[in-house]
Amino acid sequence: MIREVKIEDAKDIATVYNEYVVNSTITFETEPITEKEMERRIVTLSKTFPYFVYEENGVIAGYCYAHQWKEKAAYQYTVETTIYLAPDATGKGIGTLLMHKLIEECKQRNYHSLIACITQGNEVSNLLHTKLGFMQVSHYREVGMKFGKWLDVIDYELILK
Repeated sequence: MIREVKIEDAKDIATVYNEYVVNSTITFETEPITEKEMERRIVTLSKTFPYFVYEENGVIAGYCYAHQWKEKAAYQYTVETTIYLAPDATGKGIGTLLMHKLIEECKQRNYHSLIACITQGNEVSNLLHTKLGFMQVSHYREVGMKFGKWLDVIDYELILK
């Protein structure tokens, strides 16, 4: 079931996210975050932007949200999207369902374009975004370092109609 995030989801969301922090280059964050920090992030983001979770049998299997892309006023109609799934929730269509919900909510809120910043090599996310109509618009080389390796970031954009 997809629903809006609640502060009580912070522990499960931190668990999902920290799996990627510790074991992947999908996020450029290098240290696990605490439940308290995730609570702070949820409160800050969900006040202004759409933030959804996919709950299955009382456990958060994934989450997604939109957030400010750039600070200048002219960017106010563009947001960046973020999505993470628990490792055992991948390949079940949950990511597609979450992103459809996020895209629809962004349309309702009159955003014009969505940006997804994806680490090169994250083929699952590349395929998800391409399937949803996002188009690759940039490729930044060696902009992050994690686990002693330089990492590229590829940006995808979806213009909402």
